[in-house]
Formats: sequence, structure tokens, C-alpha cells
Amino acid sequence: MRVLIAGGGIGGVTLALMLHRRGIECQVLEAAPAIRPLGVGINILPHAVRELAALGLLPALDEIGLRTRALSYLNHRGQVIWTETRGLHAGHDVPQFSIHRGKLQDMLWRAARERLGEGALRPDARVAAAAEADGAVAVTLTNAAGARETIAGDALIGADGIHSTLRPLLLGADPPMRWNGIQMWRGALDWPAFGTGDEMIIAGNATAKLVFYPIGQPAANGTRLTNWVVYARTGAEGTPPPARESWSRRGAWEEFAPLVAGFALPFVDVGRLARATSEIFLYPMCDRDPLERWTRGRITLLGDAAHAMYPVGSNGASQAILDARCLADTLAESADIPAALAAYEAERRPATAAVVRSNRVGGPERVIDLVAARAPDGFARIGDVARPDELEAIVRGYATLAGFAAPQPGASAP
Repeated sequence: MRVLIAGGGIGGVTLALMLHRRGIECQVLEAAPAIRPLGVGINILPHAVRELAALGLLPALDEIGLRTRALSYLNHRGQVIWTETRGLHAGHDVPQFSIHRGKLQDMLWRAARERLGEGALRPDARVAAAAEADGAVAVTLTNAAGARETIAGDALIGADGIHSTLRPLLLGADPPMRWNGIQMWRGALDWPAFGTGDEMIIAGNATAKLVFYPIGQPAANGTRLTNWVVYARTGAEGTPPPARESWSRRGAWEEFAPLVAGFALPFVDVGRLARATSEIFLYPMCDRDPLERWTRGRITLLGDAAHAMYPVGSNGASQAILDARCLADTLAESADIPAALAAYEAERRPATAAVVRSNRVGGPERVIDLVAARAPDGFARIGDVARPDELEAIVRGYATLAGFAAPQPGASAP
């Protein structure tokens, strides 16, 4: 069996590592001429970390990321709505990691190159066409110079992201990206540690929210590489995105300064944070409607190509890693490749569609919206505003739906 993987991102390279571990030959076809550490911070949740740990990558994750201790939801004044432990501190057998997306991709790429060999990873190889014939898949590649080449494999996996080239080739149509009207401004910089130095904060009101957490080990001067995101509704839901979703589009502090003018957070001055950030990136919050099918014969989709979702609940990369584990297992269990791909889709498509739909209504961050609607100016006691069981139903309900509920949850509303 020889599996071709279109896309050298987190999902595609993780799949290559998992196939290699099961003795299945594969090749990663990456459209970019070179791999660059793009993006800012993401979280890898315990159910996905468990799969990376099974590949022997836990020490490498510790080198480039930070084990997350706790997550707290606050209002715009810093009053605590809900707090809970995460990863090992919540009873999981593996940590949760806060990590720079680009460093994670680079680590996976290096691990795959060491284990699979240089020839298994091909940059500057964009999939332009694919067709099944005689029990195989013929894949046409192009490079930056315009040269074309056709190669063959027993299966083709489209792990080529939210702007997937393979998806319309597979499905015959590509429904437009769906924008919910929210813009995100993101950055990462060395910043003084706060709290215990390994906490994640999501704070805000009905106007805007801030996501704030460290993604690196402490430096000698006490700072840590720290990720921040400010997001707010700037357009009407369902209208076309204002710009193409991209890891490299730039934004500026002046664009969102009025949106956070009412913030009074005791642990960070958002304006000072943003002005100190050398590169601010701008993303529209986009997803795609869940697909009715991912698979045709020997071709299927994985990760954002299959189920692009809003980045709430820290689930995008984690779900791609879970896809990779499931697909590697089904291919290892059956020599009938179309049947193996169909079994993979049957397991993963309903699960990811549920997460896409939950993220559209705010995911676990709905606890902030609920409190903002009932107490827009703050509160004396959170119990006067929202019952603990209401908050628990939102936060833990989402964790259960997405598959990372803590076995021994340490969570509370103060």
C-alpha cells in the first residue's frame, strides 16, 4: 500500500508519522516551496496529545510548548466566571499543550523527515488533478516553475487545509467559505508571566473578547512567549469574508482599539500588549458547512479540508490529529482501501460536524456571552448572575461533545 498525502500541515504530517508506525508507505506532497513556521499560538488538547505521545513526541512537545495548568473565563473587568484545571491537573494521563503553531508543524516535519526519509516529504508539489484508474490514483503535480508531473498511489488523502484544492476535485463543487462576521487580531511576543505562568485566560463582554496565554518556557528575564487574540463582530453573519483567510495577513492596533476600550483587566493592559507586538495578524473567523461526504473511492479528506471550524474551544488542530489516528487505523486494518476510507469517514464525519455546529454558537466561550447579557457592568457574585449548573452544562458539555472531557474534572464557578 502506498498512500499519497496532499498537504504538509499538522494533520497531513501526523498522518504520515502514524502510517509509518503501522508499516504503510506514504509520501507527503506540500504545495509550498519551503516550510515556514507560520501562525501564532494554538492549544493541543489531551485527546490529541495522547496520539502524539504514542508516536514518542512528548519530549519534543515539552521542548517547544508549555503544559497548560488551568483555563479561566472572565468578564471584561477580570471577574471570574468559571475556572477549571486542564491536562494532567484535571486527571488526564497526558498534558494539554499551549504551543506556537509554526513550531509544532516544524517539529512534526523534522520528525517525519528523520523517520520516513527525505524522499517521503516533497515541498513544491501542488496537487492539480487526481483520477482513479486500474485500482490506483493518478495524481498530477505542479511546482512553482510550472512543471507538471504525474505520480500514482493506492490512496490519496486531501489534508490541504481550508482552501483545499482537492475538495472541489473530489466533490465536484466547493461551497463558499462561511464568515460569521467576526474579525480576529492575533500576535505573539515575549511578555512577563502572569499567575502561575501556565494559565490560559479568555475574557470579554458582548463587544469583544481577549484570549491570552503563554506558549513558551520562561526566559532568564522572567518573560515567556505569550499568545494573544482579540476578536469582535465587525460585519454581518453570512456575508462574504472581507479577505482571504491567511496565516500572514497583517492587522494593526488602531483597528481594534475602540473595541477593547472598556476592558479593565488587572493582569494585562491590552493596548500596551498590542503596541509592543511587532507583527499583528488579521483573520476573519471562517468555517465551512459540514460536508455530506468526504470520500470517493480511494480519495478522502482530512482536517480543515474536511471540516474547517471556528477557532473556539481549541479544537481545530486536535481534531485533525484525531482524524489521522482513525485513518491510519482503518488503513492498517483492511487491505480494501475504499472500504477503509469509508469506515474512517463513518466514524469521523459525524463527530467533527457536531464540533463545527457547536463552535458556531460560541462553544464553551458562551459562558462569557451569557454573563455579559445578564450583567453587562459586572457582578458582586457570579452566583447572582448564573447558576453553577448552567455554566457547567456549557463548558463540560462542550468538552464531552469534542471528546476531551476530564476524567476527574477540577472546575468551579466561584
